[in-house]
Amino acid sequence: MQNKGLVKFFAILFALVSIYSLSFTFVANKVKEDAKNFAGGNPVKEVKYLDSIGKEKVFLDFFTYNEVKDKQINKGLDLEGGINVILQISVKDVLKQLSNNSKNPVFNKSLEDAKRDQVGNQSYLDAFFVAFDKNSNGTVKLASPDIFANRNLQGQIDFNMTDDQVKKVLVKKLDESVESAFGVLRSRIDKFGVTQPNIVKLGQTGRILIELPGAKDVDRIKKLVSSKAELEFWETYKAEEMMGFLQQANEALKATVKTDEKVVAAKPADTLTKLLTDDKVKDSAAAKKGNNPLFDKFISQGGGPVLVVASPKDTATINSYLRRPEIRNLLPADKRYAKFAWGKPDVNVDEKTKKETESVGLYALKGNRDNVAPMSGGVIVDARDTFDQMGKPAVSMQMNGAGARVWEELTGRAFTQKSCIAIALDNVVYSAPGVTSGPISGGRSEITGSFEVAETKDLANVLRAGKLPAAAEIIQSEVVGPSLGAIAINAGLISSIVGFLMVCLWMVFYYGRAGWYANAALILNLLFLFGVMASFGFVLTLPGIAGIVLTLGTAVDANIIIYERAKEELRDGKTLGDAVITSYGWKGAMRSIIDANVTHVLTGTILYVFGTGLVQGFALTLLIGIVTSLFTSIFIARIFIDRDIAHNRKLTFSTNITKNWFTGFNFDFIGIKKWTYLFSSVVVVGSLISIFFVNGLDQGVDFVGGRTFQVRFEKPVEPTQVSEELSKAFGTTVEAKVFGSDDQLKLTTKYKIQEEGVEVDKEVNEKLFASLKKYYGANQTYEKFINSYDGKKFGVLQSSKVGAAISADIKTNSFWAVIGAMLVVALYLVISFRKWQYSLGALAAVFHDVVFVLGIYSLLYKYMPFHMEMDQHFIAAILTVIGYSMNDTVIVFDRIREFLAGDRKGHFKDVVNASINTTLSRTLNTSLTMIMVLLIMFIFGGDSIRGFIFAMLVGIIVGTYSSLFIATPVLVDTMSKEAIEDIEKRHGN
Repeated sequence: MQNKGLVKFFAILFALVSIYSLSFTFVANKVKEDAKNFAGGNPVKEVKYLDSIGKEKVFLDFFTYNEVKDKQINKGLDLEGGINVILQISVKDVLKQLSNNSKNPVFNKSLEDAKRDQVGNQSYLDAFFVAFDKNSNGTVKLASPDIFANRNLQGQIDFNMTDDQVKKVLVKKLDESVESAFGVLRSRIDKFGVTQPNIVKLGQTGRILIELPGAKDVDRIKKLVSSKAELEFWETYKAEEMMGFLQQANEALKATVKTDEKVVAAKPADTLTKLLTDDKVKDSAAAKKGNNPLFDKFISQGGGPVLVVASPKDTATINSYLRRPEIRNLLPADKRYAKFAWGKPDVNVDEKTKKETESVGLYALKGNRDNVAPMSGGVIVDARDTFDQMGKPAVSMQMNGAGARVWEELTGRAFTQKSCIAIALDNVVYSAPGVTSGPISGGRSEITGSFEVAETKDLANVLRAGKLPAAAEIIQSEVVGPSLGAIAINAGLISSIVGFLMVCLWMVFYYGRAGWYANAALILNLLFLFGVMASFGFVLTLPGIAGIVLTLGTAVDANIIIYERAKEELRDGKTLGDAVITSYGWKGAMRSIIDANVTHVLTGTILYVFGTGLVQGFALTLLIGIVTSLFTSIFIARIFIDRDIAHNRKLTFSTNITKNWFTGFNFDFIGIKKWTYLFSSVVVVGSLISIFFVNGLDQGVDFVGGRTFQVRFEKPVEPTQVSEELSKAFGTTVEAKVFGSDDQLKLTTKYKIQEEGVEVDKEVNEKLFASLKKYYGANQTYEKFINSYDGKKFGVLQSSKVGAAISADIKTNSFWAVIGAMLVVALYLVISFRKWQYSLGALAAVFHDVVFVLGIYSLLYKYMPFHMEMDQHFIAAILTVIGYSMNDTVIVFDRIREFLAGDRKGHFKDVVNASINTTLSRTLNTSLTMIMVLLIMFIFGGDSIRGFIFAMLVGIIVGTYSSLFIATPVLVDTMSKEAIEDIEKRHGN
């Protein structure tokens, strides 16, 4: 090998750089361990400790902790625990704002049609453009004065512009809105207090990924990131001013709303009863509960700015009543623009039963024709969490000069009229203080109410950060408890170590001293792999660990191909030096190695492009591993081999036991093709029947949308019983399956998956807890059940949600990823081998393998003790199988090409058979190392990736079979008669 000195130099340099990069990870872990010991299990105290030393030098007396933290290998949520969400900025809201809330019927119909007709992998904006073009049919322009040619877009859009020109402006404005939202969310998250938060824009989709490692308070975080933070100040009506309207509304609703006509005992004579009755009718049935559609939903009358009090579960019904046109028409002329809003829920505790109930107050705000508040949160320049005069948590706000003047006017009017000013955030009234001491100058105000300290901190945080440009809905989320993260790390470490040792032992057993050289290259490969991940700040995930373990198998593939070729050359009588030179040459092993690894790179790249989150982590480590393993396998092992040659040491690339394995093998693979075709056809047809007509496939929430919860109980439970109880509580099917041990279930439901919002997520969590709390002791609370914390053993250990919109995208991406991988690799083979028959043979084998794996999953998913769902991880396994199937096929095809270009004698089929037989040791060895590693991962890798590993395990076995018995026979059968005659003429027949 030429330039050995240069190779050694770069190898040492890369090793030193890798060690240096990894040292930051070791230092950061040491500091975090110190923080944990200092905090004694208190996560808040731990974060404060790390924040306090952020600017202190902790490494080499030069790097601060913050700098060290930024340079370490970051662990993903599945290893660290925490929360991640994908937010979808409402493009519909952005378009409404840009149109100045246009009332144009074509525009508004297009907005609704876009939401209904949006297909997988299509953005809402593109769907709107399609819908508008269809609905307008050229009669209405986007640049109409009542749509986008308005004051909001003055100077950017005018009525002379074409629709295509306007579309370009709208795309730009949407990008600006997403960028604005990104900045607002970044500001909120930075103040939240978690270490190493990650926030990323997902291309041009209007989606933002937020990862909060170590975060534990589920409901609080979801509310923090999705709150639009639209602060408004409204004048309010007094309760007595609206009672006449409520009475009229109640009477009017009797004619159209069907109520329970059964007369039940009347309510106690409280303020609400007095409202419902008067002296003439107080004993009539009309006053009884059951005959008053609106009043029956109220708990009690309010007072001051609060009209009435109701239960949160009834607010949606009351809202629907108050929004009815015939009910709105009952409002007096001076109140026709009244805007109804609910307050922040209060928790009430019954002194006798100690039972907690929630209630909310209804407010009537003084609206106007444009439905615009007299003052918005844009005037707020600062917000702080504080305490009010009673010592209760509150939020103080400081306004700018313009806001201070409006605030003085509002408070002056409220003082004169003895009314109140409602402070509303995202249409929820947080407080409605009265003004007792005259107009308030200086622009300082305060929000008070029944707050926890954490709530005021979050509220002040979002007010300082500013409002989002549009509503942000959580379309996908995942919560992983820290205890699961620790289990995943242990499983990953065990599978990695055992897999590494097994590969090393096999290489030494089969190749002797040359195996030790391959192992040395393998160790260096792992060092380089982790060094690259640390240097570029990549995130390590559990599938990423799987990718690393798989790299152990692939890293020795190149060595196997080289060693097997060297053995062939030695058997042909060449010296060790000549055999090594030939085996490392382009016509030796190098062409096969490059072709095989290019197919890996192509499938890995497609997997990274189309995958998200953890799947991308798997693809990334796989791609890095391919590059590092090529370098170490080709160059590092060669250094040791060349040293043996220089010192005249004997090197046979085998041991006494294995030296004659697979030699002299002469099986007629082409001769039995009819039987293999028959067997594979039966398998493929049976698989397709099972997939499409019998069992189908167990599609996970990634593909169909839904919510999943991994719940651990204190004792073993019966899945069927839990499923029935939850299905009854949710009013829809809830699937329950044992996950790992029999005291742990994986629960799946599509309940309200079409509805977005933090309130819906909280409702689902509360229903889940209410239904399952009987399986736990008396000390199990909602917070303990739902939220994550160190040492958590019972309750929800992991949860995820995939909205309907993003599931359609995932499904579409997955389909095109598989099709794209097959076509791209087939195209490469056409270019590399210059005959389409090679590509067709490889495609036939890959199609066979994919259908075989799908069929196995279809037939067995109901019976296997582990989950076999179709999800993103499964697609990652399929793409990996495509890569490895191509790898085995390419090895055989390269030998066929070599023999056909050489002077090998015999008929065409004889040459092909010889090609397969002489590469059998390579094919079986490369497959065996992969199968060995996958088995280790299947046994020790943990429940969460067992189905994923099983798919690859089946795929590798089937891929080895198809490369021998499908790909090559198809190549033979598709060769033209003329081409075969020419080949046989050249080879002496």
